Amino acid sequence: MIASLALAIGDLFDRRVLAIAAMSLAITMAIFGGLGVALSWVFAGADPCDWLDLGTCPIDGTAGTLSGVGLTLILMWLLFPAVAIGVLAGFAEKIVAAVETRHYPQSLTTAQPLGAFGLALLGLRSSGRLLLVNIVALPFYLIMLVTGVGPLILFVIVNGWAAGRDFGEMVSARHGDTSSRHLWLKASRGARTGIGLVCGCLFLVPVLNLLAPILGAAAVTHLYHRRVRS
Repeated sequence: MIASLALAIGDLFDRRVLAIAAMSLAITMAIFGGLGVALSWVFAGADPCDWLDLGTCPIDGTAGTLSGVGLTLILMWLLFPAVAIGVLAGFAEKIVAAVETRHYPQSLTTAQPLGAFGLALLGLRSSGRLLLVNIVALPFYLIMLVTGVGPLILFVIVNGWAAGRDFGEMVSARHGDTSSRHLWLKASRGARTGIGLVCGCLFLVPVLNLLAPILGAAAVTHLYHRRVRS
């Protein structure tokens, strides 16, 4: 796992990986930017006091913008892994192929292209899994607020486990049959979860959280080929 992460850090400086990373990150940030604009529009002119039969207290444009931005930042913290990895899945084949071209060129001869439909399905499944586990964990996030660091620890564990699974599917989907992929996913569960936990920690750090999905995908690519070759 450690060797795979070390190799993946080196891949972050590869021009092909950087280009793909920039594109996927731009799309991810555009999604959250659009969400912020939409929420600001919804809040502007809204009257929460009227909803609660407490008189009237309409929200003006400035307060609506601030409310929209604030809620977007909260949602970004909670949903960033799901959105980022879902978007990344659309570029997963290119990222994995870039790492394989640099380190494991022999694997390209047997790689199986996923196609647009396969990538879309992979992205929806990844985002859905991460959204689901975070929704299930939401009550526990709230309960653990009294501990201070509890929600952060739970966030890392929940998203690390799900991300490790997603990265594994992104890589293994290009190689072997269904049976061999399931066997590898089972055999590599511990190492993939470890990589996912590292990425989960990075999701908490501004700027580094933007690189976490790319690092995870590259690291699991190395994990897959190093285990297959050993």
